[in-house]
Amino acid sequence: MSVALDSELTFRKLAIFMAFMERGNIARTAEALDISAVSVHRALHTLEEGLRCPLFTHKGRNLVPLPAAWTLFEYSKEVTQLMARGLEETRRIAGVGQGRLRVGTLYSLTLQTVPHLIMGMKLRRPELELDLTMGSNQVLLNKLEDGLLDAILISVSEVHIDPKTLDVIPLFHDDIWLAAPLEQANVERDVVDLRDYSDRKFVSLAEGFATYAGFQEACHVAGFEPDIVARVNDIFSMLSLVQAGVGLSLVPGRMKTLYEDKLQLLKLAEPYQMRQQIAIVFAHNRERDPNLLALAAEGRMFALSRQDKPA
Repeated sequence: MSVALDSELTFRKLAIFMAFMERGNIARTAEALDISAVSVHRALHTLEEGLRCPLFTHKGRNLVPLPAAWTLFEYSKEVTQLMARGLEETRRIAGVGQGRLRVGTLYSLTLQTVPHLIMGMKLRRPELELDLTMGSNQVLLNKLEDGLLDAILISVSEVHIDPKTLDVIPLFHDDIWLAAPLEQANVERDVVDLRDYSDRKFVSLAEGFATYAGFQEACHVAGFEPDIVARVNDIFSMLSLVQAGVGLSLVPGRMKTLYEDKLQLLKLAEPYQMRQQIAIVFAHNRERDPNLLALAAEGRMFALSRQDKPA
């Protein structure tokens, strides 16, 4: 059977009521809750009005609880405890404020960016566990929108980000470079003209990855359709194919540190440069989640330390 609840019956008033019942004095209740005595008196009075039954009687200047008040007190303890458990379970199901943060990242960011952020997060919140999921730009964005991830590290240059629903913490910009086997690269020039490689074979990431869009756009600007002999689902496999001589590729500069002795990474001439903006993205309605606040703060510190250098 459902019972119509008056709008005057709120959890805030029940909390004040329970504090008064435990202390038996308006002044002590006001001090404990850091509110005015007038606020305590008003809450108790409107609670009576909402219930449409007396809870207290006056003895001099003191309020004395009636049996009805003690009955309400016992049920109020039960309902607030039940609601506290319900709120905790709700947050757990939503992944909010728990001891676990589900973070999605591009494969290429696991070299330096993600380890740096994890180390910083462990200093800020030692008890926090981070679950990492790696995937393409689009897959990670879809999982964030479906609530399967709490935050993602992606390139926001290739996707539309709605500022009303998503918050973005910029980390750094990165340029696209031409990757070639050591023995095949032209190393006599500081920059290379992509048109000079129009007759070469290429390997690329699959559609949906951050670098794929830049790859296609750069070749379009250069005026040719790339002869792609293989498409792969992670950047490390792609660069292994380049190293084996299967084909050339376009890669973000953040890969240089790991592959500078294995490949030639050649800077593209300005017309073919496709810069990526790497950022942390999470739902705007979770901007007050303490775990995401810590991640955002660490991201801003990381951005300052980067000073727009490649990862």
